Amino acid sequence: MDPGVVAGPGVVAGRGAVRSPSPLWSLGLFRSELLTTFRRWRTLALLAVLAAVPILVGIAVKIETGDGSSLGGGGDGGGAGGPAFISQISNNGLFLVFTALAATLPFFLPMAIGVVAGDAIAGESSAGTLRYLLVAPAGRSRLLLTKYATVITFCLAATLVVAVSALAVGALLFPVGDLITISGTRITYVEGLGRALLIALVVAASLVGIAALGLFVSTLTGSGIAAMATTVGLLITVQILDQIPQLDALQPYFFSHYWLSFADVMREPVYWDDLVKNLGLQALYAAVFGSAAWARFTTKDITA
Repeated sequence: MDPGVVAGPGVVAGRGAVRSPSPLWSLGLFRSELLTTFRRWRTLALLAVLAAVPILVGIAVKIETGDGSSLGGGGDGGGAGGPAFISQISNNGLFLVFTALAATLPFFLPMAIGVVAGDAIAGESSAGTLRYLLVAPAGRSRLLLTKYATVITFCLAATLVVAVSALAVGALLFPVGDLITISGTRITYVEGLGRALLIALVVAASLVGIAALGLFVSTLTGSGIAAMATTVGLLITVQILDQIPQLDALQPYFFSHYWLSFADVMREPVYWDDLVKNLGLQALYAAVFGSAAWARFTTKDITA
């Protein structure tokens, strides 16, 4: 066989043979993407805004309850979970974690994810660096998977930033100790910390759908700003549609419909029905829009 003739998938015989990228090279690419993403001023600004939300909520509650009065709210938490949580902050600072996540999940957290996901491919294209990334032996599929893994990592980091900020502010401004669940049972502070971590993980998992959607949008355009704006616009649109009673038959299929089901973690026993529906829905969105992003990106003409 003549040197240089392809002998099989990913294998070139003779001179100029090209080897498939090793797993260590893939980890290096992932590490490089993480460093690039978290060193951007835009990313740091988004994380700073997310960290500031629990601080503002904690200060507001402290001022409101400074005279010994209590906040309104209560009940069993309903669908949103926020009112039941916020009424308990002055009694136990750990509830600030749950309140901050409930406050940031409908808009702030998914908006930050939408910005990062929307810029993942389109930002490289508009900056003229996408072609050079594909020169390396990564392949389009591997590069797209690395981008998505980076966005998922940002989902977890952003959620933990909110949770840790709220935990610190809650411990600083309010008493901590055993806490009462939404169901009225008492659990220890250590168990409460465990549930706070579980809630943070559930919230992070709730964002994988919007992350996949944003990545798909990012493959459709060469403008990072357009991709980010479109993703955030879709987020707002879906949030509005999810509040229209006439669309109740469609709402269970909106990626945001079960977001606030994380409040069920604070029940005794934990209600798993809506939590499982939420995770299943996010997995469905990740599969559908992840596949769509792959189909688009692997056939896209890269000219920049």
